[in-house]
Amino acid sequence: MAGGPHERWSNQLEYLLSCLGYAVGIGNLWRFPYLCYRNGGGAFLIPYFLTLFICGIPLVYLETTLGQFASAGSISIFNINPLFKGAGYAAVILNVIAIIYFSSIMSYPVLYIYHSFSSPLPWQTCENSWNTEKCTEISGNSSFFTSNGTITTPEDEFFHIRLLRMSSDINHIGGIVWPVFWCNVICWLIVYLCICNGVKSVGKIVYFTVSFPYVVLCALLIRGLTLPGAWKGILFYILPDWQQLKNPKVWADAATQIFYSLGPGWGGLVSMASFNQFNYNNMRSSIIIPLVNSGTSIWAGFVVFSVLGFAADRAGVPVGQVATAGPGLAFVTYPAAVTMMPAPNFWAVTFFIMLFFLGIDSMFVTIEAVIAGILDEFPYLRTRKKLITFLTCLVLFSLSIICNTEGGLHIIGLLDSHVAIACVPLVCMLELIGAVYTYGPQKLARDVLFMTGAPLHRLWIFMWKFPVPIILLIIMVYSLREVTSVGGWIVALSSVILIPIHAIKTLYRVKGNLIQRLRVSCRPTNDWGPTQPDIRQKWIAQEKDIHSLPAVQLDNVSNFK
Repeated sequence: MAGGPHERWSNQLEYLLSCLGYAVGIGNLWRFPYLCYRNGGGAFLIPYFLTLFICGIPLVYLETTLGQFASAGSISIFNINPLFKGAGYAAVILNVIAIIYFSSIMSYPVLYIYHSFSSPLPWQTCENSWNTEKCTEISGNSSFFTSNGTITTPEDEFFHIRLLRMSSDINHIGGIVWPVFWCNVICWLIVYLCICNGVKSVGKIVYFTVSFPYVVLCALLIRGLTLPGAWKGILFYILPDWQQLKNPKVWADAATQIFYSLGPGWGGLVSMASFNQFNYNNMRSSIIIPLVNSGTSIWAGFVVFSVLGFAADRAGVPVGQVATAGPGLAFVTYPAAVTMMPAPNFWAVTFFIMLFFLGIDSMFVTIEAVIAGILDEFPYLRTRKKLITFLTCLVLFSLSIICNTEGGLHIIGLLDSHVAIACVPLVCMLELIGAVYTYGPQKLARDVLFMTGAPLHRLWIFMWKFPVPIILLIIMVYSLREVTSVGGWIVALSSVILIPIHAIKTLYRVKGNLIQRLRVSCRPTNDWGPTQPDIRQKWIAQEKDIHSLPAVQLDNVSNFK
């Protein structure tokens, strides 16, 4: 535990805002609304909120509790069970891969902001040098949405041909697309300047970067509701189709969306909680963060579908033919709708600035999770954190250049759809096993009581022991079914492979038969526990006092509520 002191938030509001900035991201805008309408509209909210309360909130509470108690990042929290420490390394590799492609996605809004100052908007017509013969402008009774790809829109060609110069497939990487590259440089400069001083700078910046998107969402919702056809889109979004609840895929989609939206298993929540004051009662914030995240997703759905309803009304087609998910919604469908609004340049700039700030918060925490993992393993580097941060950003930027090529969007699609599907559920499962099964509910409850002064409710233990592992298993099996290529399996298992490798290495170093080695390897290391010297001494003294009690008296000690 040598090295500089562990950083702390100036106040707990900074922690709450940082976690909200991490959880609330681009996916709330371009994935949830699409899933909601596709899976029964308002009926989808039933499995969505059930999963939120049964799985999402308990996982957030567990991760933030472990991170805060041990003041540890995604690697060092597995000092609670060193056999599973490979899961911590897997989480760091996962974040590295994610930031490689996510930083490139964040360069797209920067490009769009630049082009949004042109009048008319460059994606407004088919009269540009990059447009093809297939280009057709959307108008009343447009056949684009039922054309099966025989025609394209100016928005689609602007994004794929003008901005990205996209190659035909992933086998043709092509050269660097320089405008995307320089926007990527700008993103990384902004990120480094924001995180170079650690949580002291991040904690101040999130006041703006988290609140600004909500102001813009308010403005976009008000504007969207005043557009003709908006209510058709909203009714399409929320009108319940109760028959969809009989479809297992709807329940699996709800669980998957909650899981990947909140971010447990990635290490970000653990890292942010590690900067908390030791005695902070994190239960309330662990409930607020998922609820605000889910509320934002629903709110974003109203924003998106009010505008899509308007676009469908202008194009003379059903809303279902306009609705899309992923980058296509943010960079093709929504820009198409913006061109139909009065003052399209203003709303385009506003939308893409909001998109940028939604994503930049997630980058802060993801990179901080990588840095926290490094510093926890090598604490003597804490005194050189600014240099470590610079080198980390430089390496990650260099790796991200592959996504700035003509085949970059294909690489982004491959990484985004596969990188987390095996690693994240498995990391969460091992956290649960390490904290609840091998460390034990009594010790865990005693640590929570020591840390917060409030007893742990038995309901949390029940959730961690039974429903949450089952849901995690379902999510992992369901997600892995979607893998259809060798490349997909390589990406999915690239980080997971570290878990068995580290487990074998740990068992090999211990003497005895297999059972004895497993028992020793699952015991917490001497590094587990509070890191502040005075608090650690009190905790060790408490543990010695409890273990000195007679067995009968020990059984009567309750740490639960």
